[in-house]
Amino acid sequence: MDWESWQCSWDRQQELYLPDREERFRVMLDVLAAVAGQAPRVLDLACGTGSISRRLFARLPEANSVAVDMDPTLLAIARGSFDGDARITFVTADLSEPGWMERLPDETFDAVLTATALHWMKCEPLARLYSDLAKLVRPGGVFVNADHMPEPENPMLTAVDEVIQIRHQQRARAMGAQDWEQWWAAVAHDPGLADEYAASRAIFEKHRGGEERPIGWHRVRLQEAGFLETGVAWRSINDAMVVAIR
Repeated sequence: MDWESWQCSWDRQQELYLPDREERFRVMLDVLAAVAGQAPRVLDLACGTGSISRRLFARLPEANSVAVDMDPTLLAIARGSFDGDARITFVTADLSEPGWMERLPDETFDAVLTATALHWMKCEPLARLYSDLAKLVRPGGVFVNADHMPEPENPMLTAVDEVIQIRHQQRARAMGAQDWEQWWAAVAHDPGLADEYAASRAIFEKHRGGEERPIGWHRVRLQEAGFLETGVAWRSINDAMVVAIR
């Protein structure tokens, strides 16, 4: 299996919707390095194909990562592409389940990092997840969440952002980028991922209908969970990176 090709196609598919994706990763790792130095212990939350951990190791080669997800296809790509790398451990867990932390190593982390993932969760389980994370991050450590965080009171700006996104996607498609459905259709046609694809589709059916929430919602829930200070490290019109210090 050519795992690197799958990684590259995943990146291009994600960039179709997130033209500033690499800039978000850069800022995320700037925050991490400032807080935890050159050899941080990181929880890569809802890791997908391991996009954050790949960039983490490129930026900070002495880092270690525990990467958590529940999607069999994305985890297969991640495990395949990181095969033999002792710096990363993979854990299969459903973050919406109360006992998901029991699958983790019994230790705290310098940082929990996540990107374009938690909008899949409903409000109640996400608030509970934030309380869990406050127990996992060491004092002085950080939680960083880069995700869709539209502001309902800015409908005109949201309309502007829609025009920007449509134009970006038109250019990306013209250069051969796949959208979400096309990418998964390619997975479905790969016999080497048949079992994983079937399991992934079952999970999609179970976890339909997440909720995008504004920045303020995240900051309030994180402070209620026990984080000492929250703020915004980066944002575009409808996307933002919230940082919470433990």
